[in-house]
Amino acid sequence: MSGMTRRGLLGGAAVAAGAATMQSAAWADTSPDTSADTSADAAQRCAPVTGPVTVYPGDPRYQELTVGYNQRWVGAPDYVRVVSSTDQVVRAVQEAVDGGKRLSVVCGGHCLAPFVFNADVKIVIDLSGLNNVYYDPQRNAFAVEGGARLSGVYEALYKKWGVTIPGGMCPTVGVGGHTTGGGYGFLSREFGAVIDHLEAVEVVVVDRSGTARVVVASRDASDPNRDLWWACAGGGGGNFGIVTRFWFRTPGATGRDPGKLLVNPPKDVLLSSVGIPWSALDKAKFSTLVTNWGTWYEQHASPTSPAKALSGVASLAHKSNQYVFLLTQVDATVPGAQQILADYLAALTAGVGVDAVVAAQPAQKLPWLHAVRLIAASIPSFINPTLRGSSKSAYLRRGYTSAQAGAMYDALTRTDFSNPAGAVTLAGFSGGAINAVSPTQTALAHRGASFWTLFETQWQDPAADAANIGWLRDLYGSVWAATGGYPVPNDQSDGCYINNPDPDITDPAFNRSGVPWYTLYYKDNYPRLQQIKATYDPRDVFRHTQSIRLP
Repeated sequence: MSGMTRRGLLGGAAVAAGAATMQSAAWADTSPDTSADTSADAAQRCAPVTGPVTVYPGDPRYQELTVGYNQRWVGAPDYVRVVSSTDQVVRAVQEAVDGGKRLSVVCGGHCLAPFVFNADVKIVIDLSGLNNVYYDPQRNAFAVEGGARLSGVYEALYKKWGVTIPGGMCPTVGVGGHTTGGGYGFLSREFGAVIDHLEAVEVVVVDRSGTARVVVASRDASDPNRDLWWACAGGGGGNFGIVTRFWFRTPGATGRDPGKLLVNPPKDVLLSSVGIPWSALDKAKFSTLVTNWGTWYEQHASPTSPAKALSGVASLAHKSNQYVFLLTQVDATVPGAQQILADYLAALTAGVGVDAVVAAQPAQKLPWLHAVRLIAASIPSFINPTLRGSSKSAYLRRGYTSAQAGAMYDALTRTDFSNPAGAVTLAGFSGGAINAVSPTQTALAHRGASFWTLFETQWQDPAADAANIGWLRDLYGSVWAATGGYPVPNDQSDGCYINNPDPDITDPAFNRSGVPWYTLYYKDNYPRLQQIKATYDPRDVFRHTQSIRLP
């Protein structure tokens, strides 16, 4: 069984070893060479449109195309349509509507819940052929097609123009779901969420007459379709239509030089990986580490904090993993970067008694793209196609209490459950620049959080489903026992992250909070999302078990 957690970010000792030596490991550059593109049609010229390809049961490819990252969810559609142009998406959607068949869409395949692959879906539209990344002078923005994956996006944007989007770590995650859910990563405290740089979207929708059509919606206040842009900026995937293209440009960026229109990542970063052995932790020290974490991020959540140049994760893996890990990245170009990192690690480990452990694992200075590649390569579960999984999330405005930290400790040291991939991951991907944006400016409502948390376990054997799912439910329910099993929006917690969907959130046996799932995901933005749903998807063509409901 893998010792690495998925978005669990450093769930095994191999990561500490890899990050300690800081050996660069490259992923393949999967993006087409579009550096000479000069128009929105250039992607079609440099990467000729193929297909569409229709894959039926019996085709050797069918088994590969009907399951995503989470092996628990396997579909049995009539066919999978692999597309490589917006027109092909329109035709595929129209075919599904005309035939009265339920459809779903897949980009990177990292939906953790059964929204894409389930028994109700009869047609799966696979966007993997739509993966171009190029500069579009007509919009003076960078176009990223809906089937591109993060690795290709980062490589293309940075190598060709020296820019990036502040997205996540997993190289195979699709830009479609990642962006529509908000999108966070190590640069987000410094530069904001991915959607904070979203200029426009191209979406295939279905009108009241049942006709599939293309709508381009932008953040321009005068755009009659601006509401659709707003909904795609944090409203989650699979709700309003199929996004076939995103355009990115940082608000306020001007001029015609593409290299100045989007985030310029730091030339170098400090990357620190500290493995703390479980043998050095008892319940009191573990609880101190957890509460210290929350205190630091709460104190440095302001958009004006100099420490927004730092972002970190703490992977608190099950004791059978033997270690918990602190992975931290700091913009090495900011004044006092080394001191920011030193003060941070000292604050997190104060009273834990591991000063010598921390000192023995110094940070390394790396070029930014090297660090991106290294982090991805150090977490094998990111690309392991054999894993089953279950996950839950929580946004935190304030840190965990000692009682909540103790509940984590109890679950992570259970002897009747021994899976090194079971973990609580504290993720410092909130606060900072993310909180400079109003909760109503985009559909992403969680603009007052200090950090968020992923509760997760992964395994391979289907016979272990009940044990793993049960363990995670016990862990999560005990941490949030005081609020009915879920992190309801209040002074401490702030709901759940739509990009980590949780099948249990709609079940009153587990969500006893009295707060509905849509409030946990969207807070006060949900009614507006419903109205936009009624406008752009009045027939509810694009739906799943936790999609936006028609009003």
